[in-house]
Amino acid sequence: MAEQYGFFVDSTRCIKCYACEVACQQWHGIKADTVHRRTVQEECTGTFPDVKRRFTSLSCMHCEHPACVGVCPVGALSKRDEDGLVVVDKAKCIGCRSCALACPFDVPRYGDKKIMDKCDGCLSLGRRTDEAPRCVNTCPTRALHFGDLGEMEALAARKGGKRMGGDTAPSVYIASAETQP
Repeated sequence: MAEQYGFFVDSTRCIKCYACEVACQQWHGIKADTVHRRTVQEECTGTFPDVKRRFTSLSCMHCEHPACVGVCPVGALSKRDEDGLVVVDKAKCIGCRSCALACPFDVPRYGDKKIMDKCDGCLSLGRRTDEAPRCVNTCPTRALHFGDLGEMEALAARKGGKRMGGDTAPSVYIASAETQP
């Protein structure tokens, strides 16, 4: 594999505006009440009056060792050699949902077309290699970043962020108030 691409999510900048979710749905023609390729998650910690809220925008983790790829009985999921992105070949997908069961992050979604759907880094939109996915371009606070995993690691290191853990080696770095130096 030439490179591994992934995301850096700076949760200290996310304001839960949902612009990333809306941009994804709009650009991909996804109805609002169906599949979500990207979601903003909220985490509350502490007890009153010391309550902290954190918002994190997540999509497919484009794992280095994706569990979803190996379980697909028809080979509809694959990891691209040129950038490490995990994609669904919708012409091959039979909608069996094996990938969704195997994914430790519950990412692939059963879509309204009766096949699996997930973030592809906006490759299906004809994104150029020097262009970021629509969610990244739309984020008003610049909380989302996408690119070579080494670059994402460097961005995360400057913010005290770290790589998400797991056996599949997710290609996502996250900085939060808890990880700030």
